[in-house]
Amino acid sequence: MRQSPTVRGGGSRFLYEPFDVASARMEVNERIAEERWAQLERRLVQIEVGIDRLERRIWVAVYGAASLILADIAYGLLTITGS
Repeated sequence: MRQSPTVRGGGSRFLYEPFDVASARMEVNERIAEERWAQLERRLVQIEVGIDRLERRIWVAVYGAASLILADIAYGLLTITGS
């Protein structure tokens, strides 16, 4: 007579290793925390890149404004000395 494949072998149910639900939950939570941390680090890198770009644009605007002011002063000096 054949046994069906769904039936476990004979013997006591205590011979099998018990399933530790608490440990499995902790492992899943740790994996989720690691993935969230990786995504947070990736997002922070993107924010830092954006801040660097913005900082460069601000410095270009500051240098542009300073050069306009200096050009206006130089033009004023040239017109005073040229008269």
